[in-house]
Amino acid sequence: MLNKLLHTENDYGALFVRLALGIVMFPHGAQKLLGWFGGYGFAGTMGFFTETMGIPYLLALLVVLAEFFGALGLIFGALTRIAALGIGGVMLGAIFLVHLPHGFFMNWSGNQAGEGFEFHLLAIGMSLALLIRGAGALSIDRLLSNKLDPERAAAGHGHNH
Repeated sequence: MLNKLLHTENDYGALFVRLALGIVMFPHGAQKLLGWFGGYGFAGTMGFFTETMGIPYLLALLVVLAEFFGALGLIFGALTRIAALGIGGVMLGAIFLVHLPHGFFMNWSGNQAGEGFEFHLLAIGMSLALLIRGAGALSIDRLLSNKLDPERAAAGHGHNH
């Protein structure tokens, strides 16, 4: 079971997808958890989510943890499928709880009441690709998977196709 979760090919496409998604999501998670990059930190974020938005505490906590630790997981390729599932879920929730009424497009011209959901669709698509492909090359998942199944690694599985 663990090997199925971690297994990934030596796929540089997956590496680039996970790095891009992880690097983009990390500042958002750091805003929410640590107050970095102008964010409100854990207490401020949880207060906004639970009191202003009415999100249950546990769900709000999962959002904060998924964005911060999920981004780190993607950057390092550790538990990538779980990280991608978490970030994809957060993006899906963001569409329906916040962004859907503002339409598809981001607020490029500043004349919308809020941001559209095009960014979120991209993140969901990237998350789905990582759920299917796994972490790819240069990942902790790949390293651990090869240790769990050395026969597969020795047989040459996992090279680019």
